[in-house]
Amino acid sequence: MDVFLLLVLLMSCRIQAVRTQMKLFPETLTVLQGEEARFTCTTSNTQWTIMVWLLNGAAVLTISKTHGLLPSINTNVTAEKSSTSKGDSWQFVLKSTERDNQGQVTCDLQGIDRKTASLFVQEKGSVKVSGKDRLAFKGQSVMFECQAIGWFPKPTLQWQVNDKEVSQSEYNISCEEFGKSLFTVTSNLSMTAAKSSHVDCLASVSALPTPLKSSVRLTVVAEVVQEEDDCTAPLAVTASLSVLLLLLLLLLCICIVLCYRQRRQAKSSPQEAIWFDQPVSRRSLAAEVTGGKINLGYTSEGPTCERATYTVPDAVSFGGLSLHSESQVQVCLPEENSKTVRRSTRV
Repeated sequence: MDVFLLLVLLMSCRIQAVRTQMKLFPETLTVLQGEEARFTCTTSNTQWTIMVWLLNGAAVLTISKTHGLLPSINTNVTAEKSSTSKGDSWQFVLKSTERDNQGQVTCDLQGIDRKTASLFVQEKGSVKVSGKDRLAFKGQSVMFECQAIGWFPKPTLQWQVNDKEVSQSEYNISCEEFGKSLFTVTSNLSMTAAKSSHVDCLASVSALPTPLKSSVRLTVVAEVVQEEDDCTAPLAVTASLSVLLLLLLLLLCICIVLCYRQRRQAKSSPQEAIWFDQPVSRRSLAAEVTGGKINLGYTSEGPTCERATYTVPDAVSFGGLSLHSESQVQVCLPEENSKTVRRSTRV
């Protein structure tokens, strides 16, 4: 009797030792639909001959220790041999996962042992905040709605305002399930407009590295008005200086125009005609001798005058003495090719 119990104990220890020579990892794997899934089966037992991989109880791949990977009718699966110092290792590869692949993945060493792992396949949907950017007055209550559509399993949904997470007590969440076990989650967030902010709605499942996000912009009108008030004083000073500079420029222009007009008038006004360059005493003497008069108020009317010298014989003689003198005559030529010539002489 004691010998029989000893034999049973020895067999149990042998079986347990053989089983510890086989490993399958990871024990649990979660991927997104369409992604690749990999499981590795390792054994230090050199007596194995056939390794069979099963997906949800159905054999999908067979590996021979002698011939390696055997052909398979399932093109979505394959295996890769891994090098290890502790024995033989093969990696089972599911190229593109589907929702139907979710379940049990088994590595079976024929006649030795088998190990099983779990595969979970999730599906990524979309997320969208309803409506466009919002405009609100300060203190006004604003409502935002977000929908995460077509997810499996039910996604987690949260709100952020200016990259800070909003407490779950400030928004509600409702969930609906549609065909093929796809979920749609709807959430409403009500907040008081205090300052301009960007509002984000995030949805995610565990296999998604980064949550999907949808954002809108909330602009508070009171802030815009306040900013304009802060700029009023500098703008007023700038406007006053601009008006003052414009007035100075206007006055300068008026002065220039007036000076220009005065110079034009001075150039175009009649000049005094000087018809004799002789001294007044000599002209008076000649006038007295001839009985003529000197017209001191005579002026030329033309804009251009030229002075010429002529010898005019006096028609007066005293005792055989004739008086001759050279007189300078001023010839005034009007504009527009006028040929009128005015001469002043003594009679």
